[in-house]
Amino acid sequence: MGNDFFRFKQFTVRQGGAAMKVGVDSVLLGAWVSANDPARILDVGAGTGLLALMMAQRYPEAMIDAVEIDPEACRQALENIANSPWRDRIRVICGDFRDDAGHGRSRYDLIISNPPYFTASLKPSDAKRHAARHNDSLPHGRLLAESAKLLADAGVLAVTLPSAEALRFIDKAAACGLFVKRRLHVQSIPSKPAFRILVELSKTKYPQEEETLCIERIDRLDFTSEYKDLTRAFYLKF
Repeated sequence: MGNDFFRFKQFTVRQGGAAMKVGVDSVLLGAWVSANDPARILDVGAGTGLLALMMAQRYPEAMIDAVEIDPEACRQALENIANSPWRDRIRVICGDFRDDAGHGRSRYDLIISNPPYFTASLKPSDAKRHAARHNDSLPHGRLLAESAKLLADAGVLAVTLPSAEALRFIDKAAACGLFVKRRLHVQSIPSKPAFRILVELSKTKYPQEEETLCIERIDRLDFTSEYKDLTRAFYLKF
C-alpha cells in the first residue's frame, strides 16, 4: 500500500507526500464504525482524508470536518476531497483540532480517528512520520478530553490502536466520562494475538459488545469471508 495513490471503489486517495500511506487500520475502522444517522462527523488527524471519504460514502446525509495538522497531508486531503463525489460535504481544516474544530457550532455525532499510536518507543528519524506515529503533538489524554467536549450526548468516539495502547486508552477514557460501547480485536491470522483493537466510546454506559475479526486464514492473501464482507464496499478486489 505504499504507492502514490490507492484506488477504492468510489474514490481515490493520492498520498505521494504523506508520511503515512493508506493502511488496513483506517480502512477497518472506517468500515466497522457504526453510527445512527450522524448529522456531523469529525475526523481527527485526517491525513490524506481517507476516513473522511469513507464516512461520506457510508453516511450520505452527514457533514464532515476533517482536521489535519501537517501541511503536506492537509494539501493532499484537500486534493483528494476536491476530486471525490462528496466535495460539498467535507470541510478540510488545516490546523490543530483543539483550536479549530467545534467552536461556535453544534457538537459532533461521531468523532473518528486513527491517532498517533506510540507513547514510548523508538521514534523514526523522519520528522513527518514521527508526528504521524507518535502522540507527542496529540497525547491520548488530550484527544479524549477534547472529544468528550465536542461529542453530542449520544455521540460516539471511534479509534483504532495497537492492543496494548488501546487498553491504556480505555483506562484513560473513563476519567473523561467515556465508556466502551463496542470493541473489535483484529488478528492477522487465527494463530496470532490481536495486533489492533478498534474501540467505540460513548458518554453513556452500554453493555459492551466485544468481537474478534481475523483478516487472513493460514495462507497469506487468503482473506476470511468476515474481512471481505466488512470491507467489500470499499476495496476493488472484493
